[in-house]
Amino acid sequence: MGNFIGDFVKGKDFEKYPTEIQKGILLHRAIDQFTDTHPIVSNTKVLLRNSFGRYSGIVADLYFDHFLAVHFSDYSSVKLRKFSYKFYWALWYNRRILPPRVKGFLWHFISTNRLCCYATLNGLRSSINIMSQYKSFPISSDEAIKFLQENYQELDRNFNQFFSELIDFANSTKNKNP
Repeated sequence: MGNFIGDFVKGKDFEKYPTEIQKGILLHRAIDQFTDTHPIVSNTKVLLRNSFGRYSGIVADLYFDHFLAVHFSDYSSVKLRKFSYKFYWALWYNRRILPPRVKGFLWHFISTNRLCCYATLNGLRSSINIMSQYKSFPISSDEAIKFLQENYQELDRNFNQFFSELIDFANSTKNKNP
């Protein structure tokens, strides 16, 4: 949960949360730093820049979410559907302590099964359309899906190389924190 809400908890506000959620928020921040400075992620953004400009990082993130959902069984012994439902339950159970912005989209996030939707191109398209409705995100979902299809193998390879390193980083970071 802490990882999930990490973008919505600013500064020292993480200290208001239970210890385990604090650890997740801090891990999220470390993962963001690792990701933002990783050469594979930087190269992926360069690949996307001509088509998506300043939104290249967001599009790369969406593509990597897609590949994580597609390859979930390669990285976890738990099926994506089971993981998602357990996660949704934990979010709903703890909804009273979630940041207000998360509470605002929580029901929609759960009811549309967003985590599993990333595994399909139509689900990814739907997520992009949702972002375009609620954020200043002027990216056409058709354009984003077309780009993904045209560059699927390279983006998939980038994701798998990066994600293996990210897992190692996250595990070593978690082991350093009590």
